[in-house]
Amino acid sequence: MKPLLALALALAAPLATAQPAPRTVLPGTAPLPADDKLYQALGGRDAIQAFTDDFYDSMLADPRLAPFFDGINMKHLKRVLADYFCVVAGGPCVYDGVDMKNAHAHLGLSKGDFNALVEHLQRAMARAGVPFATQNRLLARLAPSHRDIVTR
Repeated sequence: MKPLLALALALAAPLATAQPAPRTVLPGTAPLPADDKLYQALGGRDAIQAFTDDFYDSMLADPRLAPFFDGINMKHLKRVLADYFCVVAGGPCVYDGVDMKNAHAHLGLSKGDFNALVEHLQRAMARAGVPFATQNRLLARLAPSHRDIVTR
């Protein structure tokens, strides 16, 4: 699945310049697109919450990633990340969490950790029936956060 990450990173730059007028801004990010087509393609807020819950459940079952979540309020984290995905997708949600850099600074995540995280997200979206092209559209919008999440 690593080629998909490379594809998502490659797609991120053109998307950043080709978007319509900004809709909202997440902490520490550039303005997001004004349309909600990706949000609709993902199935809306409930569908995003469902694949986000599955995403976290699968990461917690992965011995490579589970230690990063020790002592974390998973119910809160699942809601906040679903809101983040929703906003990134152009949906009407409000993200009230911290920016990605501050949220992950203390974790010491490597490129391998990040790639494992992306694989779990892709699998969760696939299990939720999100079409492959739609998965890639979300990953492309999330790709710039890589530089804030990977710290070692």
